[in-house]
Amino acid sequence: MSETMADSGPESGTGHIAEDGVFVVGTDTGVGKTVVTAGLTGRLRERGTDAVAVKPCQTGYPPDDDAAFVQSVCGTADAAVCLQRLSPPLAPEVAAKESDDVTLSYESIQDGVTDIVATSETTVVEGIGGLRVPLADGREVIDLVADVGLPALVVARSGLGTLNHTALTVQALRRRGVPVVGVVLNEYEGATTAERTNPAVIERMTGCSVWPVPPLDSESSNSVIDGVSTNLPQSVLQPAIER
Repeated sequence: MSETMADSGPESGTGHIAEDGVFVVGTDTGVGKTVVTAGLTGRLRERGTDAVAVKPCQTGYPPDDDAAFVQSVCGTADAAVCLQRLSPPLAPEVAAKESDDVTLSYESIQDGVTDIVATSETTVVEGIGGLRVPLADGREVIDLVADVGLPALVVARSGLGTLNHTALTVQALRRRGVPVVGVVLNEYEGATTAERTNPAVIERMTGCSVWPVPPLDSESSNSVIDGVSTNLPQSVLQPAIER
C-alpha cells in the first residue's frame, strides 16, 4: 500500500488542545493565524482559563503587531506577549540580518516560549508564516513547534490551492512527531466548488478533522471570539485537563 498523507505519521491529532496549550501554525502567511489565536485565547479566558498568547517573533512591526491584536480582542495586555519585534516585513532570520544592532537567537526564542508555557495555565503560541520560514540560527518555525512540544492547530485558506499546502503542512508536523489537533479553513464562504469540496477532501487526505470558519469582523472582539468558538467544537476549546 502506498504511503498517504493520512498514514505518514502519528494518527490524526488529539482533537483538543493539551493541558498546557496549543501551537497555532499556518500553511502560509496571511491565512488567519492571528484571528484564530485571538478567538481561541479570548474564549479560554472567558471560561476562566488564564490563557496567554505568545508571538515568538513579529516582523513588519509596525504596523503589524499580532500580540497587540490579541490583547485588543481580549481586552487586556495580560492576554498576549511578543518576544521579539523586527521592522522589515521578512522572515525573522532575514529581517534580523537586515536590521542594525539586532541579534536574533533561536535558543532565546525557544527558552522564552517554553518559560511562558511552563508558567502559564494555558498557552496559545502563534507561528510566523508557514512551517519552513527561517527563524534564527539556521532553524525554522517547524523546529520551534517540535521543540516546544505542544500539539498543533493548522490554519489554512479555504479556496483553490489549499489542498497541497494543507496536506504538506500536516505531513511535515507528523514527521516531526507533532500531534495535529485539526485544520481550520479560514474565511470559508462556500462560494466556489473548490471551497465546498475542500473540507471533505482534506479530511480524507490527512485524517484530520476540518473546521470551516467564515469571515469574521476583526474590528469586533465579540465577532472574533464568538466566531471561533461557534465554529470549533467544544472539545477543542478547552484544555484536556478540563474534559
